[in-house]
Amino acid sequence: MSDRRLLILDDDPMTGATIQRIAEFAGLEVHFTDTPSRFFDLLHEWQPTHIALDLVMPGMDGLQVMSELAQLACRAKIIITSGVGSRVLDAAGRSAVEHGLDIAGVLAKPFSPSQLRDMLRGQIAAVPHLSPLSPPVPPSDFTAADLQQALDRREFVLVYQPKVLCATGELAGFEALVRWAHPCYGLLPPLRFIPLAESCGLIDPITDQVIDQAMAWFGPLCAGAAAEAKLSAATCDRIMLSVNISARTLGNETLFERVQKQCQAWQVAPARLIFELTETSAMDDPVASLDLLTRLRMIGFHLSIDDFGTGFSSMLQLVRLPFSEIKVDKSFVMTAMTSSESRTVVKFIVDLGHSLGLRCTAEGVEDRDTLAFLTDIGCDLAQGYHIARPMAEAEIWDWIAQCAD
Repeated sequence: MSDRRLLILDDDPMTGATIQRIAEFAGLEVHFTDTPSRFFDLLHEWQPTHIALDLVMPGMDGLQVMSELAQLACRAKIIITSGVGSRVLDAAGRSAVEHGLDIAGVLAKPFSPSQLRDMLRGQIAAVPHLSPLSPPVPPSDFTAADLQQALDRREFVLVYQPKVLCATGELAGFEALVRWAHPCYGLLPPLRFIPLAESCGLIDPITDQVIDQAMAWFGPLCAGAAAEAKLSAATCDRIMLSVNISARTLGNETLFERVQKQCQAWQVAPARLIFELTETSAMDDPVASLDLLTRLRMIGFHLSIDDFGTGFSSMLQLVRLPFSEIKVDKSFVMTAMTSSESRTVVKFIVDLGHSLGLRCTAEGVEDRDTLAFLTDIGCDLAQGYHIARPMAEAEIWDWIAQCAD
């Protein structure tokens, strides 16, 4: 008996028979049924490792079947098939993931035998665009006192993710990303503490510590004084540093004055720093945002509109605020190779950014094909796991050395 077992639910006997033949040829044991009741009987009796599920069926459609599978905590890998069109298929896949199901892929009818075989063999990576639309913020019972203690103990640390030029792969800069090095829970991501910091008035001191650490690391790097880096003079002259800024910080002129003084102390031109703001953060106080951001640009700092494409006032923000960079949200970039709609959106954002004189950065680049696509459409910069994961300072030097080799 094969250790891989495929259970097919499809109301079209011809399609079911076709899937069965392809799967059996690929070495799977297969059962096919066209009735949901028999499907669930086989699910319990036979414990399949894979399920091929048609979306459109009379009586009980595929979404209802997936809802029931979720309630049963089914762990089989599910391939969703249908002729309803890619957008509906993608939406169904997202729904399945939101229910906690393990989706091997979505397969539009008619499909080729090789497509199905690749999914059954696991040769198609987990489809990134089927990740949950809005990952829930992890539950947290931290208090303002916990954050204040972390500030006092300087437990907020930075990791850095490289950004490269799409066309050449050359290093273009880094994004500084904050983590909480909690003594009990290890490194915690920003979602675990930034919302609390914003609500209790501690976001500015955290940002202060972030910028202090970032400048202490970046200043020597720009000057070529960081011996571990072994960067060429041209690279040292080119690299830039991005720092995320909260909406609540936009009213703190003193903080930005401190940044300017730090630039002078480390002899780093303000034009080497990029402040990244989310679309929504730039909207909280339109007048104050416009005044402060304009002043920052006059000083020489760069401004990036982050997560572009996910907010409700993207175009308005681009027109009214003095951004110099646009970052394509990773939800579109990560799905570019599996969704024609995502490719269209990415190209539109890149073209829009260039038409407004902005540099375009794509985040979430996780494979070579995506980087090639971004290069073809003229995207300027890329960052993501295909290039490098966020790294601590010591890891950055090792990464640079490996790239040089």
